[in-house]
Amino acid sequence: MSEKHVSILLLLLQLSCCFRTGSCGKVLVWPVEYSHWMNLNVILDELVRRGHEVIVLRNSASIFIDPSKQTNIKFETFPINANKDDLEDFFVHFVSTWTNARQNSQWEYFSLLQKLFSEYSDNCENVCKEVVFNKTLMTKLQESRFDILLSDAVGPCGELLAELLKIPFVYSLRFTPGYTMEKYSGGLLVPPSYVPIILSDLSGKMTFMERVNNMLCMLYFDFWFQMLNKKRWDRFYSEVLGRPVTFSELVGKADMWLIRSYWDLEFPRPTLPNIHFVGGLHCKPAKPLPKEMEEFVQSSGEAGVVVFSLGSMVSNMTEERANAVASAFAQLPQKVIWRFDGQKPETLGPNTRIYDWIPQNDLLGHPKTKAFVTHGGANGIYEAIHHGIPMVGLPLFGEQPDNIAHMTAKGAAIRLNWKTMSSADLLNALKTVIHDPSYKENVMTLSSIHHDQPMKPLDRAVFWIEYVMRHKGAKHLRVAAHDLTWFQYHSLDVIGFLVSCAAFLLFLVIKSYLFVYQKLLKIGKKQKRD
Repeated sequence: MSEKHVSILLLLLQLSCCFRTGSCGKVLVWPVEYSHWMNLNVILDELVRRGHEVIVLRNSASIFIDPSKQTNIKFETFPINANKDDLEDFFVHFVSTWTNARQNSQWEYFSLLQKLFSEYSDNCENVCKEVVFNKTLMTKLQESRFDILLSDAVGPCGELLAELLKIPFVYSLRFTPGYTMEKYSGGLLVPPSYVPIILSDLSGKMTFMERVNNMLCMLYFDFWFQMLNKKRWDRFYSEVLGRPVTFSELVGKADMWLIRSYWDLEFPRPTLPNIHFVGGLHCKPAKPLPKEMEEFVQSSGEAGVVVFSLGSMVSNMTEERANAVASAFAQLPQKVIWRFDGQKPETLGPNTRIYDWIPQNDLLGHPKTKAFVTHGGANGIYEAIHHGIPMVGLPLFGEQPDNIAHMTAKGAAIRLNWKTMSSADLLNALKTVIHDPSYKENVMTLSSIHHDQPMKPLDRAVFWIEYVMRHKGAKHLRVAAHDLTWFQYHSLDVIGFLVSCAAFLLFLVIKSYLFVYQKLLKIGKKQKRD
């Protein structure tokens, strides 16, 4: 079939979707870089396949969002006062600072994290200003009459654009620090007694002291982010809208929250009608490997293959670390495929091949793969769960320690410290997850949970986006908590009223008792005189 005929067929399929569902519309997207974009891009491709018109707002210095690699998604590129190298340098600094900060005490770590997120907020605010103060661009967006805005919650500005354009919006996110936005703006309950606060490095199976630590983490993040929002975003959003408004108020207008997690990774917790867990939406069946890579994998025989990757945001590794890793791999009977962008380690064994890029999903889905050495990013974790591959976790930053803590608690991974592990530590961990059958059994249990859903995560995500478009919002799914003040939400007014009533009744009882007692006392005295 010619390319022309394929294009016509795709157009007819899109039109049939529109006529059948009546829900095809225009989607505006406020994205975030790196793995966040990779996840969002999967949703956008599916929206386009179903006939929707998708327009992505992309800044001129974007690192990962490349229009030349897209065929059906449209892009609106706006200029910012920075170039790609500047943005890339910032993210390298962001990742390396966060990774190194983990070696400090918890409160020193949180202090460094606070400074880091303040810098990140500076960056986000500068980019947001370039959009909302660009009158030509804003006029064009107003005239485009979008039906919905899709945004990643960790990149502020999407909620402001939705307010300016007067359209409903949907969040796609993995988490916000401390679950602060999900809790205070989304209304999601996060009981610290059994829900581990994100970035606390805890699992859902907490000891008493871990629960104490979890409570302290929650209070810290609550206070920190409330102050950050008041000092920066409340003021900025009020300036743009020309009226007093809070960041939390605008975030709370989100019609739907699509959280990139699920009960194979998470521990059970309360949820709401407009919050849906869609973890692993990017997962798919493995495709054949490139010929040269397939030959190398097949040469492993019964021993099989180990896959190692530190994700899209980590490209540098010290020579010492690289040699320690290579030395451990060289002692394995398995063949090793390592995604590595750096100088070839001196200790690299003949059983290990280095690649600038690897088809990670396809490798994890290969029947020869025995283990996955990962930094613990959500995308890689879900691909390992999807294909049932036990893990050795080397968490670096972000929610990676939390992800690995969850996988360790569920018996599907072994955790090592990236900064302090020796070659022997890595070698022993790999031997354990490969040869101890419990790790494979546990990850296969998680895999069966992941696959046993009434609707695929991607279909569920797209369904709820289309649902919001069809109903021009989803306010009917938002809990009444959004309309309550903080003291009403915690029932302090009701408690105060009941306490007052109880106090008044107690007062009446005491007064009545004293009155009767005095009467009886007078009667007694009178009888004595008589």
